[in-house]
Amino acid sequence: METNSWPPFKLILGSSSIARRKILSEMGYEFTLMTADIDEKSIRKDKPEELVMVLAQAKADAIISKIQSTHSKEKDAEPTIVIAADTLMETSQAEAIQPKLPVGDYIKDAEPTLLITSDQVVVYEGVVREKPSSKEEARQFLKDYSGGHAATVGSVLVTNLKTGFSKGEWDRVEIYFHEIPDEAIEKLIEEGTVLKVAGGLIIEHPLILPFVKEVVGTTDSVMGLPKDITERLLKEAL
Repeated sequence: METNSWPPFKLILGSSSIARRKILSEMGYEFTLMTADIDEKSIRKDKPEELVMVLAQAKADAIISKIQSTHSKEKDAEPTIVIAADTLMETSQAEAIQPKLPVGDYIKDAEPTLLITSDQVVVYEGVVREKPSSKEEARQFLKDYSGGHAATVGSVLVTNLKTGFSKGEWDRVEIYFHEIPDEAIEKLIEEGTVLKVAGGLIIEHPLILPFVKEVVGTTDSVMGLPKDITERLLKEAL
């Protein structure tokens, strides 16, 4: 991404997701990693769009709290911007802007720091699906997608720790599948990766990709971090 005309800043990715790390690296950014220790299942909303936004905010808040605790005695901390994202399976957009107080000594730094957090869920027949709780549930998820379709709903939240600016958006993507052979499903279950992602859905996986019929939206959004939204929020947060 062209960022030569942007003012200098530092970036934190608030996620342990390998896919999000890969996407942000592909966008040309250097960043450090932090994770949010929250109980996601204790946070509930009726609409997937609302859920992913609230989860993104909760992750950002948790990371900001961790930063404040870690750097409470430091005088030379750098400003930070937080981007939080959460994804569900559906296709549309919304945004939220929330005023925040600057984070501790980050307000004193010359360069702002941006923090990106994210979360994703899958929606199948109107029901929100998060990470499978067992191999049996993951198997059923994949069998449901076979010959049918599902959607991802994801959010991205960016918070500037120097200024306190915070803004987020959500994105929905529809995914249509050919029939997925039982053999492919069993290999995915055995491998175990599907147990670690929302809805057990990894369309970029070599065992699933051949059976993806159509994606209405962007693949990077399905993977957990829509590039266009992330880029725009970063720019606005500076």
